[in-house]
Amino acid sequence: MSGRKQTPGSERIRHDSIASICPVLTRAQNRLQRIRFFVAAYNSREEAHRRCVETCEKVDGPIVTCEACLTEALRLLGHASAAAGGILARIAQGALQAPFHLASHRAEIAGLMRKHRDAPVDFADAGQIHLADQRGTGDILTLDSHFKHDRWRRNLSFRLLIPQD
Repeated sequence: MSGRKQTPGSERIRHDSIASICPVLTRAQNRLQRIRFFVAAYNSREEAHRRCVETCEKVDGPIVTCEACLTEALRLLGHASAAAGGILARIAQGALQAPFHLASHRAEIAGLMRKHRDAPVDFADAGQIHLADQRGTGDILTLDSHFKHDRWRRNLSFRLLIPQD
C-alpha cells in the first residue's frame, strides 16, 4: 500500500469484496428498483449517474452480478444503444461478470423468493442475495435502499457502496 493519505470515501474497493449487485431505474419506471445502478451508471441523464460512476472508478477488478440484473438493465437501456453497448463491451472485456446460471441454482433462488415473499425481493434481488452468499461478501453496488434491510447468509447485512441520497 502506498504512503499516500486517503481522504474519507476515496478508498479502493477490492474486487473480491464486490457482490456486485448492480440494480438501476429510470424515473418513469420507479417500480423497477433492482436495476437502478446499471441504468444510472450508463445513462448520463440519470440523477445518480455521477455517484455511480465515481463509485465504479474505485472498484479494483471485475464487477459481478446476476443474469437477471443484466437482462433488466439491457431492456431498460435498449433505447440508448451506446449505453447498452457499454455494458456488453464490459462483459466482453471481463470487467463485468455473471458467474452463475439459474439452471444450476434454481432451488436456492426459489427458496430465497419464498423466504422473502413479504418483502420487496424479486427474482433479480434473490439472484443477488444468492450471489452474495456464494461469493462471501455483502458489499453491493446498488441504489436500492431496501438492501439495507435484506440479509445474506441469513443474518448478515449488506454494505451499500454507493452513497444514498
